[in-house]
Amino acid sequence: MLRDLPTELLPLTDEQQAIVDLTRSFAEREIRPIAREVDEADIETPWGIWRKAAEIGLTGFMLPEEYGGGGFTDTFSQCLVQEELCAGDPGIGNLVASNGFFAHPVMELGTPEQKERWLTPLAQVDTPMTSLAVTEPEVGSDSAAMTTKAVRVEGGYRLSGQKTWISNGGSAEFYVVFAKTDPSQRSKGVTAFMMRKGAEGLTFGKPMKKMGQRALVNTELFLDDVFVPDEDRLGEEGQGFYGLMHTFDASRAILGAAATGAARAATEYALEYAQQRSQFGKPIIEHQAVAFRLADMATRVETARLLVWRAAKRLDAGLDSAAICAQAKLVASEAAMFCTWGAVQTLGGWGYSREFLVEKWMRDAKLEEIEEGTSDIQRLIISRKLASSPTIGALS
Repeated sequence: MLRDLPTELLPLTDEQQAIVDLTRSFAEREIRPIAREVDEADIETPWGIWRKAAEIGLTGFMLPEEYGGGGFTDTFSQCLVQEELCAGDPGIGNLVASNGFFAHPVMELGTPEQKERWLTPLAQVDTPMTSLAVTEPEVGSDSAAMTTKAVRVEGGYRLSGQKTWISNGGSAEFYVVFAKTDPSQRSKGVTAFMMRKGAEGLTFGKPMKKMGQRALVNTELFLDDVFVPDEDRLGEEGQGFYGLMHTFDASRAILGAAATGAARAATEYALEYAQQRSQFGKPIIEHQAVAFRLADMATRVETARLLVWRAAKRLDAGLDSAAICAQAKLVASEAAMFCTWGAVQTLGGWGYSREFLVEKWMRDAKLEEIEEGTSDIQRLIISRKLASSPTIGALS
């Protein structure tokens, strides 16, 4: 039931069905079996699963065909794949898709030459890992308030500042770094820059010790007068925030799909356990409290998926989508927390132990309520949209 996509509402193309089948199989055969091992290892990037995903094209599935990618450039297809990856495991799933998140601002702001130079390597079997550098120690969801500076010099810019919570920090070879070319401005002063790992003055902190999603290594990133040539500025000065907000709309929908996958995995896990185990002389699933909780979990999975699909389709149609993407991420991330909690509750003491994956997924799911804007930020985006219109229909 939970794996049955609502294709009666939105039929999939043959290509979409094929990538769903491929990803689902990869998640079950390759991702799920190593999820616990990756979680309990020393903090490091799991390069083995990264390379296996690259071999079958999953690290580059979001990239355009003209740059050697999978050609699934529409948000709807990307959400289909992301749900399947994260149903295998949320942390590993988000790692596998990270090059796609990097590609969004490049596609949004880059010149044809920049797209060729930075995206083509990502479609190779030995693809480099990539990263976005936005968040700062004192600046989380309010990206317009960033303080990293980009000072104009002959032939380019000098960047100085500090970023934090950078996914793939130190592991990635390519970075999109956002900085202020005009500190007197808020959003209009933000500019995006391309950067390579070996740039002089670019250094990284130690990997952060995190609650969950440990497959994604996060570090601080330090910029000490790093020179970036003019040809590596992404878009015009002051366009960075525009590209970032468009990236955030898409990434919120895609992360909503990731959270839906996590919720689905936890619900399936709990359902199988409840069907196989007995308590007080009958299968656990026949106990009303358990059955009703599983019903709530399954309903939240379906609700999250439908809202994610609607957000993705609006984005792909070029319609105003900020509020609906915020709704999708909000509902899906909270569904992931509820369903992972419900799975732990259903398994009881075993759910609290590390013998089963549900305790890990509960830790993983919390990040979905925080990254790309916390749930409070999503509610703020939605409430502002509501305040500007007399009817709920304005969200459409």
